[in-house]
Amino acid sequence: MSGDLGAEVVVRAASTCLERHPRLKLILVGDQELLTGLVTRIVGDEPRLSIRAASEVVGMSEAPADALRKKKDSSMRVAIDLVKEGAAAACVSAGNTGALMATAKFVLKMLPGIDRPAILAELPSIGGTVHMLDLGANTSCSAEQLFQFAVMGSIVTGDIRAIDRPRVALLNIGVEDTKGHETVKAAAAMLQASSLNYVGYIEGNEIFAGKTDVVVTDGFTGNVALKTMEGTVGLASHYLKSAFTRNWFAKLQAVLAGPVLRSLAVRMDSRNYNGASLVGLNGIVIKSHGSADSVAFQHAIETALLEVKNQVPEQIGSLLKQEAA
Repeated sequence: MSGDLGAEVVVRAASTCLERHPRLKLILVGDQELLTGLVTRIVGDEPRLSIRAASEVVGMSEAPADALRKKKDSSMRVAIDLVKEGAAAACVSAGNTGALMATAKFVLKMLPGIDRPAILAELPSIGGTVHMLDLGANTSCSAEQLFQFAVMGSIVTGDIRAIDRPRVALLNIGVEDTKGHETVKAAAAMLQASSLNYVGYIEGNEIFAGKTDVVVTDGFTGNVALKTMEGTVGLASHYLKSAFTRNWFAKLQAVLAGPVLRSLAVRMDSRNYNGASLVGLNGIVIKSHGSADSVAFQHAIETALLEVKNQVPEQIGSLLKQEAA
């Protein structure tokens, strides 16, 4: 029910996912009358798609504490309750990030050995993709928590990209051992002593260089880095459009470069990377971007499907026990 574009986006994404995955079953949670009308118009008769009524909606600007205390029949809360009860294997939401995190943590609790959940997302990089966490859930972290993020990032990346030993790097202000604050240095020492494929420090300009599969940082730094990336892409797109429209010759060049530009647009399309995992919870919750269209939300659903198939929470718990032994 949340997100900038409304429930129709979710219904259209659900329809596409059901066509692509014959064994998939989906539950739409929210306004019964509205969702029934959308399903009738967009999907038709589909026994693998059901509706669970919820009488409230968490607004995008609501305080997480208010959503948790005052809206126990919100679509967000009901959806997470379904995961807790075992009626659903995962929850996907484009709603209020803070409220989703707070509600999921309250209802599902944390995995043993994990202090805090983290937001993990897949981003394009040279030669493939890179997973980065935390992207905003925790503004400050201890060395132990950064180590936990590395474990969780390694598991999710290995499952989604089918890599046996994903390369893990710590984001830092330099690659030398002497660089960075004491928390990062302590986390590096823990990673060096672990069974993870730790490759050392990485700087901000190397996040997309293909040197690592997982980038670990605190939520403050990670969120600033992510927003800077989004702004840089927007700036580059602006200058590119300006360059190709400044005169008739430039427009002709744009026509000739059309196939290359279209290929680049597909490669950089943020919709193909939508669906951030709230890792560390005792259950699977995927956060879609609030402005996601049906293509982007479809990707978020399929990210949840991959995590369910690979039993991500169970794998994280198992690896943490192994590291603690």
